Amino acid sequence: MTSTPQTIADSLTASFERAKGDPSPYPHWFTTGCLPAQDVAEILALPFPAPELGGISGKREVHNATRKYFDAENMREFPVCKAFNEAFQSAMVVRTISQTFGTNLENSFLRVEYAQDTDGFWLEPHTDLGVKLFTMLLYLSPDADHKDLGTDIYDTQLRHVGRSPFESNAAMIFVPSKISYHGFERRPIRGVRKSIIINYVTNEWRAREQLAFPATPVA
Repeated sequence: MTSTPQTIADSLTASFERAKGDPSPYPHWFTTGCLPAQDVAEILALPFPAPELGGISGKREVHNATRKYFDAENMREFPVCKAFNEAFQSAMVVRTISQTFGTNLENSFLRVEYAQDTDGFWLEPHTDLGVKLFTMLLYLSPDADHKDLGTDIYDTQLRHVGRSPFESNAAMIFVPSKISYHGFERRPIRGVRKSIIINYVTNEWRAREQLAFPATPVA
């Protein structure tokens, strides 16, 4: 049974408050226990097929046609998508994010993508700088084989300097900047690497259909 938005918000704020930060090569954080366990299980069970890569990868946008979001349609169909979005839209979560990670989310819009990555997937180093004000990479799949499938971290010379742990219900968090280079080095993926990408974006975001609440900025 899906938790209430308030229960999810309580779990999120507690995880944000215990997040461990690292200032190098740019400020980023890692935290665990983000969601109630029952909601992780529900999200993992969502009936979204993993997209076929067709031998093409490097950027998520090359597969825009098959990307999945916690958008208006999926909020209507799946209670866990609705409760998840309402928690991230709540004033309590927005305030905690702003205070903990040092970003101004006023009048921004929530965008939540459900990512399912299969063997052959990789991402070139990029910063998320632009209309994204906050990035949270929430890892989901509990497979023991996925422990080395965390996000790769780079310095300004695009040298690989680290990798976040990949743990189910844990997350890497950062505020996009001109130096926040991250990606995914190509390596074997057994099964499906499942994660949720949470962003707050400015009103300049053009693909309004991807937004959780296209007409309603956060408080």
